[in-house]
Amino acid sequence: MADLFERLLKNAGPLGQHRERAHGYFAFPKLEGEISSRMKFRGKDMIVWSLNNYLGLANHPEVRKADADAAAQYGLAYPMGARMMSGNSNHHEQLEAELAAFEMKEDAILLNFGYQGMVSVIDVLCGRHDVIVYDAESHACIIDGLRLHPGHRYVFKHNDVEDCEKQLQRATALIEKQKTGGILVITEGVFGMAGDQGKLKEIAALKEKYQFRLLVDDAHGFGTLGKTGAGAGEEQGVQDKIDIYFSTFAKSMASIGAFVAGDKPVVDYIRYNIRSQIFAKSLPMPLVVGNLKRLELLRNHPELKDKLWSNARKLQQGLKERGFDIGKTDSVVTPVYMKGGVEEATAMVMDLRENYGVFASIVVYPVIPKGHIIYRLIPSAVHTDEDIRLTLEAFTETKVKLDAGAYKVEAIPDMAEKK
Repeated sequence: MADLFERLLKNAGPLGQHRERAHGYFAFPKLEGEISSRMKFRGKDMIVWSLNNYLGLANHPEVRKADADAAAQYGLAYPMGARMMSGNSNHHEQLEAELAAFEMKEDAILLNFGYQGMVSVIDVLCGRHDVIVYDAESHACIIDGLRLHPGHRYVFKHNDVEDCEKQLQRATALIEKQKTGGILVITEGVFGMAGDQGKLKEIAALKEKYQFRLLVDDAHGFGTLGKTGAGAGEEQGVQDKIDIYFSTFAKSMASIGAFVAGDKPVVDYIRYNIRSQIFAKSLPMPLVVGNLKRLELLRNHPELKDKLWSNARKLQQGLKERGFDIGKTDSVVTPVYMKGGVEEATAMVMDLRENYGVFASIVVYPVIPKGHIIYRLIPSAVHTDEDIRLTLEAFTETKVKLDAGAYKVEAIPDMAEKK
């Protein structure tokens, strides 16, 4: 019999294998200073493109004041206990009501975290006789929720509506054979890596031929898409066709927490059966009051979304004009696709940070296939034209070096922080 820890230490995992050299630089970096488009990394000023502070609310003066006042009035402990037992408040219910109205749904329920929330929502909605049909590029929180699902699940090719229909046919046949159970289709409003919107309109249209319910994870669409900012469903004109709308406060709201919205009887069922909320402490009051202020600003200041999109268009157009491949993004999420190995990617990241002052997230193998590099740039309402200009120049110059083979090195350099 092998010792559990011995096995773990021998196999650090695909992301952990370089931890001794990468920690603190390529992995678990520390950005310091006020949350904005300019922060410090290892003492150097950086233009930061890695924060989901879409609307610039993280350091908005009204938000900071609301957070501070609520912390002073209530502390971080109140309310104590889970919502069902002793952790409810008028403010919690007010936030739920305002979120439901904003998303044009009958009711909503708060969740402590987005990741945990999605795992729990899948668990509470589906039993062992139910079938789940989901997009192949769904976020990890969806995948982890699916892993816990005791019933069947069928995956369709990313944003491939024809394949989605094929999987619906399989699911329908299985349900008819079982003579029990239902079908849940899960997709995203905006896919956070590639930036393309989910085919919500086309998938919703399949309801005319198949019986299923639609759950949409709109973490990146909430606050950034649609006339009012209600998200990808509003943007595509099918908000009323989404049965369960899910989003997090961690992106446009620059906060902590999440919510699901839908028909009142369904949300009530979730409220009384979602284990991660029934058996967990209620969302602290400063977060609830702070999220009320953030939602107010999101609703009443459309110029924040307009500025975000202005910056996104300038960045994306500038990249395309310089010959960069940004894929099929139709959101503010801006991927930049390049060719190269892990070693080249790490050398390029170092060059961008150390010599150009540009901090951007990068994705390499094993997250994506070998030989490919993806930078993911996240514009925000607080980025400036100068930020965009300098970043475009930096990418142009480093791409020339990448293509010329200047970043080919034998091993990942040791950039870990020394303790």
